Amino acid sequence: MMKKLLLFVLDGLGDRPSPLLNGETPLQAAFRPNLNALVSSGLGGLMYPVRKGLVCGSDTSHLSLLGYDPETVYTGRGPFEAMGLGIISEPGDIAFRANFATRSKEGVIVDRRAGRDIPESGSLAKKISFTMNGTQFIVREGVEHRAALVVRGKGLSPNISDSDPHEQGKAPLKIKALSDDVGHTAEILNEYLDRIREILDTSPENRDRERRGKPPANELLLRGAGITPRLEPFNKRYGLDGACLAGIPLITGIGNLAGLHLLKHPGATGRVDTDYRGKVRAAVRALEAHDFVLVNIKAPDIAGHDGDPLLKRDVIEKIDDAIGQVIELSNDAVICVTGDHCTPCTTKEHSGDPVPVLFSTEGMRRNGVRHFDEVNCGSSGFDLLSGEVMTMMLQLSDRLKKYGA
Repeated sequence: MMKKLLLFVLDGLGDRPSPLLNGETPLQAAFRPNLNALVSSGLGGLMYPVRKGLVCGSDTSHLSLLGYDPETVYTGRGPFEAMGLGIISEPGDIAFRANFATRSKEGVIVDRRAGRDIPESGSLAKKISFTMNGTQFIVREGVEHRAALVVRGKGLSPNISDSDPHEQGKAPLKIKALSDDVGHTAEILNEYLDRIREILDTSPENRDRERRGKPPANELLLRGAGITPRLEPFNKRYGLDGACLAGIPLITGIGNLAGLHLLKHPGATGRVDTDYRGKVRAAVRALEAHDFVLVNIKAPDIAGHDGDPLLKRDVIEKIDDAIGQVIELSNDAVICVTGDHCTPCTTKEHSGDPVPVLFSTEGMRRNGVRHFDEVNCGSSGFDLLSGEVMTMMLQLSDRLKKYGA
């Protein structure tokens, strides 16, 4: 009997030694008996997202983990965010990943996430969704500070730069054409951004936020312009009925485009307050109806971007507690746990370091790794690329056909 496949992607899992954790990484410092049990019963090593040394985003790394070559199909992060938030792109549309941010009176970005907590984002998104000079702008709010923008009109191109300076203390950037034939798109977007700054600066929502001592969400930072790619359906590619459970639009957008069934759990917030146990329990139930389930847990990445190794350690412990529910599945399923990339707390950004990976199922060969962390998995001598993870899981589930005669 062929086994089912359960893939846990702990977003931003990998890290570097922290002086706040006595020189250990958050994963090393965490109490993680269940992850250690899984790696002890199977295979532990390191995984390089896409290729060795490459600094990947969650979009390109998740595409690769699902077996799609991002260097062939990736056009930008925006379309995945938009699809994940329910905006259906049409031919010719361009889509952006966006942040609500705080811009000072001097015109510089003082908080790229506007304090993260923006319950008014839905109302603000509606106010900055309109048609201007024949071009339609559709904004949809996401989790916390995140949003997506779809631009619909004639003669648009995604070959343009970001408005996001990618660091605080700098003014939003003017969008520029990256080739000679797309200046029209850049002009339209710069005009739109000037218009919505007036709307956001004078909105009652932001005035109320300032009265309450909260940073106003008075800037929309744009990045990752792209057009919607075409992905070969997952079930056609692998002969598997697949599903996806995630709390962030980016991953549900990728799952949507790949034809995965989108699972919902009311406690899956995409934040550190997510319902870890409930989310894993929902994934276990989903295996009854599906051959493959992808679960993304965002919390480690949030802690990494915030530069908080103590929080990252704590959320890993909560994840470990939740993952204890899948150990008994090893007779019937292949379990893989890994990250999509490293987000070191010391840099607060993604890095090109490899991430730990484990594969566990009944009857497989073991390689002696007993602790699931960067150092112990790295000492095993086993490594692979993210694009090889599906092949490894299929092989362990006895689903792969023989290569050759």
